[in-house]
Amino acid sequence: MTSKMRVIKQDEIYKHFKGEYYKVTTVATHTETKELMVIYAKLNNPCMIYARPLDMFVSEVDKEKHPNVEQEYRFQLL
Repeated sequence: MTSKMRVIKQDEIYKHFKGEYYKVTTVATHTETKELMVIYAKLNNPCMIYARPLDMFVSEVDKEKHPNVEQEYRFQLL
């Protein structure tokens, strides 16, 4: 799936800007809103499964809130 010119694919590994690593399970569609959601799991604890709106997953790090973060995106592809 694409959003903001970034392609999110199943089984890719991403680093969250706070340092944790996650593996994308799939991109799903919310049944009520039709919003695309990224389904992903914590790499060191695959039982921890999360869902986040695709637009939020591919968003840039808010540099006003986190001025010391060097990573450009909230989730950076490894």
